Amino acid sequence: MKQNGVYVDLDEYEGREGFIFIGELASGWVKNIRSVVREGQRIVCKVIKAKKDTSAIELSLKSVTEERRRDRLQEWKNEQRANQLLRFLSDKIGMNQDKTQELGEQLVDVFGTLYTAFEEAALGENVLVNAGFEGQWIEEFTTLAVENIIPPFVELRGIIELNTTSQQGIHLIRDTLLKIEEFSDEKNEVSVSCHYDGAPNYRIELKAPDFKTAEKIWENSTKSAIMYFNEHGGEGNAWRD
Repeated sequence: MKQNGVYVDLDEYEGREGFIFIGELASGWVKNIRSVVREGQRIVCKVIKAKKDTSAIELSLKSVTEERRRDRLQEWKNEQRANQLLRFLSDKIGMNQDKTQELGEQLVDVFGTLYTAFEEAALGENVLVNAGFEGQWIEEFTTLAVENIIPPFVELRGIIELNTTSQQGIHLIRDTLLKIEEFSDEKNEVSVSCHYDGAPNYRIELKAPDFKTAEKIWENSTKSAIMYFNEHGGEGNAWRD
């Protein structure tokens, strides 16, 4: 650390370092740099300027939103996890270091990140073959992916339109939306929620472990809700975004 800022090592660019001027550490006045950052802390920064004649890169910490910081740290953790799994794979099947590095680079070229390659392999048995890869390592790679990678949730969004002239309309709409949310299932990692979107429309947000489950829950929940609503004198309709 210096009085006017702090040097940081860049994890993703070996041999390069960045510098954060004190004015880019936080939005307010910084009396003590150590109150904002400390040695050994992992932080997420935005590149402000990179000069060709020096290895140092000017960075900003205050320009990174909390959401972006959280997402970027998770991405970094995911990629570290993926690299550990690839090393484990190479040790298990006796793949040398050069071949492992080459394979990792090829997977990144095709899938964008190594973690995404594991993620995709966890979701489908033939993903790697369909992407043009071949070799006995594929079976072990897929097994590692299924055992260690948690696939992302599938999200479905849509609208349910509820029209009624009943004096009990507010209660009827409330009960109908609750019937949709009853399809949430914590044990099976299914979440269904309803939100006001401007009468007579209400937004449905559904999360499930896979697309097949999400489709089934969407169909069953909206069908059940509309049937209930119509039976009590209303007129309902639902569609996906």
